[in-house]
Amino acid sequence: MANFFGDNIFKFGVFGINCAGGLTPSIAPERWRADWNEMADVARLADEAGVEFMLPIAKWHGLGGKADMWGRSFETFTQAAALAMITRRIGIFVTAHVSLITPAFAAKAIATVDHASGGRAGLNIVCGWNPDEFKPHGIKLDGEHRYDRGLEWYKIFAKLLEGGPKFDWKSQYFDLEGLVTDPLPLRPPPIMSAAQSGDGQSFAAEIADILFTSLQDIDVTSRTVQTLRSLAARHGRKPDVYVQTQFVCKPTRKEAEDYAHYYAVEMADPDALEYFARQRSSTMSKSTKGGGSESDRELAATLAGQKKRRFPGMMAGTYPIIGTPDDIVAELHRISAAGISGSTLVFLNYLQELPYFIQEVLPRMEKAGLRSKFAAAA
Repeated sequence: MANFFGDNIFKFGVFGINCAGGLTPSIAPERWRADWNEMADVARLADEAGVEFMLPIAKWHGLGGKADMWGRSFETFTQAAALAMITRRIGIFVTAHVSLITPAFAAKAIATVDHASGGRAGLNIVCGWNPDEFKPHGIKLDGEHRYDRGLEWYKIFAKLLEGGPKFDWKSQYFDLEGLVTDPLPLRPPPIMSAAQSGDGQSFAAEIADILFTSLQDIDVTSRTVQTLRSLAARHGRKPDVYVQTQFVCKPTRKEAEDYAHYYAVEMADPDALEYFARQRSSTMSKSTKGGGSESDRELAATLAGQKKRRFPGMMAGTYPIIGTPDDIVAELHRISAAGISGSTLVFLNYLQELPYFIQEVLPRMEKAGLRSKFAAAA
């Protein structure tokens, strides 16, 4: 995977700009609105700065509350094809709910984005957690067996991308005939999957080139990284492990802390947070219900409200990095030392905050040896 994104020690992906609110359940008036022109500007900025990839969220239902975070969202396959036309280097992921999209559709759609982007497409596979997202499609989410079904979905998708003659696939979860796809992607797309529960980690470790996990505590995450890599090694995989981070970067630490407290504490959207926790709990995986791993226990405690979060107006599982540009780089050094390959770029308002991050943080990361100086293609 290092060759897909280049050789930077620590990599970044802009996460969630296709959805209103991004990853911030806040009612702050300057929150992200998911305006198409602003999304396009963020994509161009990230592309020119050498950010490694864009990662969208597949959403069909908002969180309610005063802001209705995610109530407005752009579909990820069509968004990716459009962004391919206005960018030149950045990796472009699509996000697929495997309970809503067939493997045959995904294979043809990812090939379309890959050809449009000149070989920059990637696939983020999600098995779903919110039953309300599936009701508009007339589908009932099977929380208990979602990862079993998701694994089989991936095997069909992978076989399609091998090319070759038509084939059928009949099993407990699928009854498909005449499977074939043409064109194939220009190169095999990198597969991404998030993993918080023990069941999710086992699933992601078997299929993913890029594996996301939550960062609550750096020591806990360091142990999780070793677990994930051990699980992946059983399947002959060596995935990069990423975490979800949200940045508040200001010239002084006080400015940064005050701003984070303003939008993620004072302006947090409690009704949205309650809805999120309730829906996530309703489809909790078997391993989380049983407290099978350290990550499962952390997740269950967070959803049950047993762990008080410093910034409730940042999405659960998102690690806040707050301070001056120098503070930011120092914290990224700690995360990198824990075996993490990269993280998400999440802000309250991407277009207002990303330029300062690019201007002040990326050069400091170059000096610290975490990133190489970006050189534009000829």
